[in-house]
Amino acid sequence: LAVLVLVTLLSPCLACPSPCSCSTKRNGRLLAECAYRELRDVPRGLSPNVTILTLSANRLGRLGRAALAEAPELQSLWLGYNHISAVEPGTFAALPHLRNLDLSHNRLAEFPWQDLRNLSALQILKLSHNRLASLPAGALAGLRELRSLWLNDNALTTLAHGAFEALPALAQLQLFHNPFNCSCKLAWLRQWAESTSVVLSRAGSTLCAAPARLRGRPVTAMPDSLCVPPSAQLTYLSGPATAGPGDGLTLSLHCSVAGSPMPEIRWRIRTAGRHLDIAGPTAARDGGTKAGQPRILAFKNGTVAILGFSKEDEGTYTCLAVNEVGTREVSVNVALAGSGDPAEQLPSDDPQAGHHHPAGGDGHSCAKDSEPDAPGMGDKLVIVYHVPREARSGVGAPKFRLGIVPLALGFLLLW
Repeated sequence: LAVLVLVTLLSPCLACPSPCSCSTKRNGRLLAECAYRELRDVPRGLSPNVTILTLSANRLGRLGRAALAEAPELQSLWLGYNHISAVEPGTFAALPHLRNLDLSHNRLAEFPWQDLRNLSALQILKLSHNRLASLPAGALAGLRELRSLWLNDNALTTLAHGAFEALPALAQLQLFHNPFNCSCKLAWLRQWAESTSVVLSRAGSTLCAAPARLRGRPVTAMPDSLCVPPSAQLTYLSGPATAGPGDGLTLSLHCSVAGSPMPEIRWRIRTAGRHLDIAGPTAARDGGTKAGQPRILAFKNGTVAILGFSKEDEGTYTCLAVNEVGTREVSVNVALAGSGDPAEQLPSDDPQAGHHHPAGGDGHSCAKDSEPDAPGMGDKLVIVYHVPREARSGVGAPKFRLGIVPLALGFLLLW
C-alpha cells in the first residue's frame, strides 16, 4: 500500500509520452527528449514539470495555441529542423519561464512577435533559416535578457529603425544571408553597428541585394551620401487668370526640393473653411484635373495653383518635402486686402523679419513684428494682395487684378 501511494504521488513528475525518453538532469531539471522521432505533432502526456523539451528533426508542420499547454514550466524549447510553417498567436505567450527558443531551419514566413512580450526571461532566440520577410517595429521590445539573436538566412529586406536598441544584454547578432535593400530605411543599421559592442557575426556576409549599384556591398559600408535629409524652397507667382473673363486671380506656389533620395512633395492647406492635404499631383501636365478640388491643382513639378483666389482662400499653405531620411516643411500665410496705391504703401520684403501682417482695406501700410522668429522655427510670410480701386468700386468686370507683385519670397530651409 505504501508503494502504491508513493507511485501515485510521483507519477505526475514522471509522466513521459511514449515516443519520448525522459530523465532528470543533475541540476534537477526534467528533460523530455523527443528528437528524431518522425513526429507530426507535439506529443501529448508531457509532465507539467518538464523544463527542457527537445523536438528537433521531426515533421512538425504547425504549432497550435494548445500544443505546449501541458508544459508551462518550460525553460528550453528546441524545435529546429522541422517543417513548421505556422505558429498560432499565443503559443509561446504561456511559457513565461522560457530562456531558450530554437525555431531555426523551418518554413516560417510569419512569427507571432506579440508572444515575445511575455518572455522577459528569454536569452537565446534562433529564427535562422526560415522565410521571414520583416521584423516589425517594437517586435523585440522587453527582451532585456536576450543575449543571442539569430536571424540569418531569411528573406529580410529591411529592419525597423532601432530594432535592436532595446536589448541591453544583446552580445551576438546574426543577420547574414538576407536580401537587404540598402535604402535609407536601413542606414541606421550601419550607424548602430559602428557604435555598439554587439558582435555582428559574419558582418562581411551581411550584404546589400539592392539597389543594383550597391549589390554585394556590406550593409555596414553603405555610403553616407546615399541619404541626405530633405530641404525645401518656396516661391510664388501670382497674377490675373488668363482662362477667361471672371476667372479672377490665380495664385501659384512653387516648391523646389532637394535631398537623397529625391523627396516627394506634399501640400497642406489650412483656411477658415478648409483643411486639405494633397499627397501628390492632382493635375496632368496640360492642367487637366485628375482628382481633388477643381480650383486647386497640384502639379508633378512642385507647383500648386489656386484658381479664382478669394478671401475664402486666405490661410496657411505648407509644402512638405518627404524622403526616407525625414520630412522638411516650409509655410507661407496668404491674405487678401485692398489698397488704393499699393506701390507707395507696401514696404520692401525683409527676410530677417518675422511674420508680415496684412494691410487693411483702408490704405494702412503693412506692419512687421519687432523681433524675428527663433532660428529653426521656420519663417512664415503673409502675402498681401492689393486690389486696384476700380475693381473694388465695381468698375468693369468683378474680378481681382494684381496691382504689383508685393513680396519676393524665396527662402531656403535646411536641416
